[in-house]
Amino acid sequence: MKRIPRHIAIIMDGNGRWAAERGHERSYGHQAGVEAVRRITSECVRLGVEYLTLYTFSTENWNRPADEVAALMGLVLSSLEDEIFMRNNVRFRVIGDTRRLPAEVQAKLRLTEEHTAANTAMTMVVALSYSARWELAEAARSLAADAKEGRLDPAAITGDDIAARLETSFMPDPDLLIRTGGELRISNFLLWQIAYSELYFCDTYWPDFDGQALREAIASYQRRQRRFGKTEAQVEAGEQ
Repeated sequence: MKRIPRHIAIIMDGNGRWAAERGHERSYGHQAGVEAVRRITSECVRLGVEYLTLYTFSTENWNRPADEVAALMGLVLSSLEDEIFMRNNVRFRVIGDTRRLPAEVQAKLRLTEEHTAANTAMTMVVALSYSARWELAEAARSLAADAKEGRLDPAAITGDDIAARLETSFMPDPDLLIRTGGELRISNFLLWQIAYSELYFCDTYWPDFDGQALREAIASYQRRQRRFGKTEAQVEAGEQ
């Protein structure tokens, strides 16, 4: 319990395949995925995780069939219930290009952020209409605008300056990135932030991911030595 990751990010993959294997439409899998979100949110709070970031809908997902996108937007609306946040004392935040979302979804997101702003047990961050490349391009445009106006010396730009312009500037980088569903890729998620994150991939589809599966991922994380460029001997000396 002394080495619980401060920030866990999850690529929630496998909803559609989970549904298809059971003879249902993909939307059925997304609905089941919401229940998994509730389970994992409660378990993260219980374990003492401070930040949980969930990859919910990427900018590439806009290319999916229109009926599936519409179903996902409706599911976002129905799943943003105060109960899950207030019961667990969880603060809600959203990252991504929310301007592309339907107006009612944008309004619900803002309302949920406002209602949960004072909660302190954990911050749940939903990546919605999100793309890491879009995020980095936005940061570059912001820095370029400041440089053009003379407010910033381009030669003096640091990594910290870039991080401060990212959607995630209000929280630390993920310690652990989990991807469910058996795929072994990052899919344009938090590319800057996961430079030193520990990666964990599992075959479990997201609707079946539960507290036990989360604890197994954390146990894998705890068996690793995070060196951040140092040697093993240096890290061990620092720990001693």
